[in-house]
Amino acid sequence: MSDHVVPVRTYLLVFLALMLGTFLTVYVARHDLGAFNTPIALGIAIVKATLVVLFFMHVKYSPRLTQLVAASGFAFLAMLFAIMLMDYAARGTVNPETRSNQAFQIEDK
Repeated sequence: MSDHVVPVRTYLLVFLALMLGTFLTVYVARHDLGAFNTPIALGIAIVKATLVVLFFMHVKYSPRLTQLVAASGFAFLAMLFAIMLMDYAARGTVNPETRSNQAFQIEDK
């Protein structure tokens, strides 16, 4: 098995893309975009993380098994987020009468 040599130009382009992503993250954080702040920041973070995994961790040039392990890790993370969001969305829908803070109320004796 021969090692893949990545040109320095590729690393410089990835570095510039990561710096652009960092500046975009700071720009989004300093401006009020309403409900879009978090999704835009997460989108930028996902792109930056993908660049790091593909190029600096050499997953792009790795065997298929390594790519499968990396992809399955992200798929598992996505499933965990989906389960967490379903749980969050279902809060208080099982018994709406107990939606208030009854568990924290102190009864007078």
